[in-house]
Amino acid sequence: MTTTDDDATNGRLRLLVGLVVVCGAGNILAALRDVIFDHQPAGLFPVVLCGLIALAKISGVSIRIRSTNIWLSAESATVLMASTIVSFGWVVLGMALGVLVANLRARSAFMKLRFNVAKESLAASAACAVMVALGAPPVGPEQLAGSLSRHLLVIPVAALAYAIVDEGLIFPVIALATRTSLRERFLEHLDIRLVSRSIGLAMALGATMILTVDRWLVIGLSPLLYALHLSSAGRVRNREERAAWQRLARTTDELNAVDLDGVLRSAVRRAAELFSADEVEVEVHEGSSPARLVRGTDERVHYDDAPDSAPPAQGTAIITPLESHDGDTAIGELRLRFRGQVALSEREEYIFRTFAAALCTAIRNASAHAETRRLAESHARAAAQDPLTSLANRRRLEQYADEILGGPPHGVTALVLLDLNRFKEVNDTLGHTAGDRVLIEIARRLEALSTAGDLVARFGGDEFAILLTGLPAPPVAIPRAQAVLASIAAPMDLDGMRISVEASAGIAVADGSTDIAELLRRADIAMYQAKKSGQQVTRYAATRDTADVDSLVLGGDLARALAEEEFTVKFQPIVDLGSAEVIAAEALARWHHPDHGDLPPARFLDAIERSTQLGAFAKSILNQALAAAVTWRAAGYTIPVAVNVSPRSLLDPRFPGTVKASLARYGLPPEALVIEVTESLILSQLEVVDEVLRALREDGIVIALDDFGTGYSSLSTLARVPVQELKIDRGFVSGMDSPAEAAVVRSTVELGRSLQVMVVAEGVESEDQRRRLWELGCPAGQGYLFARAMSLDALLAALGRGFDGRPGRLAEPLHEAGSVVRIPKRPRGGQRLDRSS
Repeated sequence: MTTTDDDATNGRLRLLVGLVVVCGAGNILAALRDVIFDHQPAGLFPVVLCGLIALAKISGVSIRIRSTNIWLSAESATVLMASTIVSFGWVVLGMALGVLVANLRARSAFMKLRFNVAKESLAASAACAVMVALGAPPVGPEQLAGSLSRHLLVIPVAALAYAIVDEGLIFPVIALATRTSLRERFLEHLDIRLVSRSIGLAMALGATMILTVDRWLVIGLSPLLYALHLSSAGRVRNREERAAWQRLARTTDELNAVDLDGVLRSAVRRAAELFSADEVEVEVHEGSSPARLVRGTDERVHYDDAPDSAPPAQGTAIITPLESHDGDTAIGELRLRFRGQVALSEREEYIFRTFAAALCTAIRNASAHAETRRLAESHARAAAQDPLTSLANRRRLEQYADEILGGPPHGVTALVLLDLNRFKEVNDTLGHTAGDRVLIEIARRLEALSTAGDLVARFGGDEFAILLTGLPAPPVAIPRAQAVLASIAAPMDLDGMRISVEASAGIAVADGSTDIAELLRRADIAMYQAKKSGQQVTRYAATRDTADVDSLVLGGDLARALAEEEFTVKFQPIVDLGSAEVIAAEALARWHHPDHGDLPPARFLDAIERSTQLGAFAKSILNQALAAAVTWRAAGYTIPVAVNVSPRSLLDPRFPGTVKASLARYGLPPEALVIEVTESLILSQLEVVDEVLRALREDGIVIALDDFGTGYSSLSTLARVPVQELKIDRGFVSGMDSPAEAAVVRSTVELGRSLQVMVVAEGVESEDQRRRLWELGCPAGQGYLFARAMSLDALLAALGRGFDGRPGRLAEPLHEAGSVVRIPKRPRGGQRLDRSS
C-alpha cells in the first residue's frame, strides 16, 4: 500500500471517528440533562444500576486484531434490564462511566477512548429509544409487574438495536484501521458474539422478571453475570489460542522448503497473519551472502532487497533475533510492525520466539540446500564443460551423441572434428595467455555457427568437435564444415595484432549401427587425412580406413575366399528415367562368408585394398561381370556392365592390358564395359593414374566418375580425366527437398549436358524423385524404385518379364512413345562420343 493510500485511509478513519465522537458527546450531554432535570427523586437504586452497568463493561475481555483491541463484555444485559425501570440518562451515564474506566485501565489512546465512550453511549441510547418507541418506557418496580409482558416483548427488539449500533459503528472503524475488509471483520468470531448476545438477552429477560419480585434481588445477579461473562471470554481465548497454535503448525510446515526465496516470503506473509501485524520484516545476514531484507503484509511482499536500500519503516516494532533454541549465533532478525502501540501476550511472546526459531532453522536448511545444489551444479558443469571456453567437453559430447544416436531418427547426424594448424606457433610466439584468448574466440565463433540441436565441444589443446544433427543429407555436412573453417580463418585482433588461424576438419557421418566411439575414430582418421593431404575438409571413407578391426580380421580369410570362389557379383539395373528401359547394369561385389553370411563391399573392400589379393579379387569380379554381359547379350539385351575399380588398381600400368585381354577372351566390344572410379588422394597426385585412365579410354572403354559432388570429385578431375559419365551421389538425390541439394543435382545435370557426358542418379527410391530428376534433364538412374541388386538369373528374369508386357522395361514410362525427341549424346551401348578428336 502506498503512502498516498495510507493518508487517504487515515483521513477517512479520522472523519468517521470524529463524527461518532460528536454524536456521542451530544448523547451524553442529553443524558446528563435527563438526570439533572429529572423531577422524580432518584434514590439509591438508579445509582446502583449505573454502577452495575459500569462493572459489566469493566470486566470485559480484549481481543487484538493487528494494532487494534476489540473489547467483548456482557454489559448489554444490564443495559436492557436497566432500561425498563430507569431513564435513559442513568443508562447512558453508567455505560459511559464503564467504558471510560475500562479504557483508562487499558491505557488506550485518547482517540480510541473518545470513540469507545461515544459508541457505547449511542448503542445504549438506541436500546432505550426502542423501548420508549415501542410503548415500553421505564417504570417503577411496582408498575413493572403490570406491563411485564409488553416489556418482555420489546426487550429483544431493543437488544437488536443495541447490537446494530454497536457493531455498525465499531467494525467500519476496525476495517479502516487494520486495512482489512469489512466483511472479514464482521464474520470473525460471529458465532461467539451471537452466543454472547443471546446469553445477555436471556439474562436481561430474567433480570426484568426478578425486578417485579424485588428490585434489590437483581444485585445478586452480578456474580452470575460475571461468571457467564468469564465463560464466554474463556471460550474466546481458548479459540484464539487453539487457532494460533494451528496457524503456527501450518506455518512451520510451510517453512519446510528448500527454496530460500520461498521460505522468506512465506515467513513474512504467515507471520503477519499469525500475529495480526500490520507489516513484517525478515532481515538475514548469513555467511558470505549479502544482507537481505524481505518486507510485506499478509497479502504480499512489497520489498525484497538490500536493507540499506529499503524505504523507512512505519510504526512500532517488536523484534526477536533469528537464532535456534540453543542460542546459536543469530543470522538475522524478525520484526513485527504495528501502526499503534501493541504489547504481545505471554502466549504470543512464546509463539513469537518459537516461530523465530523455526524460521532460523528453515533459513539455514534452505541455505545449506542451495549451497549443496550449487556445488552439485558446479561439479556437473566441471564434469561436462571445458573450463577455458565453457564449451562442452568430450564427456558431454559423448553423452549427447549417445542420446541422439540412440533416439528416434531425425535427419542425418555427422561429427566434425577440428584441429588448429600450427597453433603451437601462437603459444610459442605470443605466450599461452594469448593462445587461450585465441581458443576462447574460436569457441565463440563455433557456437555462433551452430544451429538448434548441434553441440560444440573442446577436446583439449587445439582440438574441437561439432556434432551436427538433423541434416537433410550426408553431403550437407561438407559445406557446414567449410563455413566453420572460414569463420575460424577470419582475422582476429590480439593486442593490436591481426592474426589468422586455420584448421583442418574431418567428417564422419553416422549410419544405423555407428556409436559415438566409432564416429570419433572415423572423424579422427578423416581429419588426419585432411592434414596429410593439405586439404581443409575430408569426409571419412571406409576405403581409406586402415584401422578398421573388422577389415583386419577379414583380411586373413581373403586367400581362402578367392580359392573357394566365395566372392560373387550381383547386378543392379540402370534405367532410362523417361522410358524405364534398362540401359546398363552395375556389378556389385558380395562376399558369401561361411561365418558372417553375405557381406556388403563396405565390410571387406578396405581389407582387400591393403592385401596382396587385390589383383586376384579385381580379376575375379571383372571376369564374372563380363561373363554375365555375354549371357544377357545372348538373350538379346545389348547393355553394358559397370564395374567399380579400386584406386590401387589404377596404379598398375598393366591394368589396361589386363582389361583389354579379358574383353577379348569373352568376345565383347570395349563399349560393353564401364569402369567406375572415385577420386582419392592417389588419383589427385599421381600421373600414372591419368595414364592408365587415358589408355582405357583409348581402348574404347567407358570411364564413369562415381559419387560426383561429395567432395572426392572435382572440376579439376573432369579436366584431366577422360570421363564419359557422371554419377550423382545418392545423398543429393534423397535430399532434393532441400534447395541446396536440388541445386547440386541441377548443376551436375547441366554440367553433364555441357560436357556431353551421361549423367546417372543413384539412390532413386520414389516416383517423385524419378520425375523431378527427369524434369531437371537427368537421363538415367538406378535405385530401389526400379530394382535392388540381384543375381544374374534374377536380372534375366526381370528383363524378360518386363513391365506391362514390355521386356527390358522395369516401370511405367513417364511419356508416350515418340512424344520426346532425344538429342544423341553418349548412350550406354551403341554410340560413343570420341573426346580425343
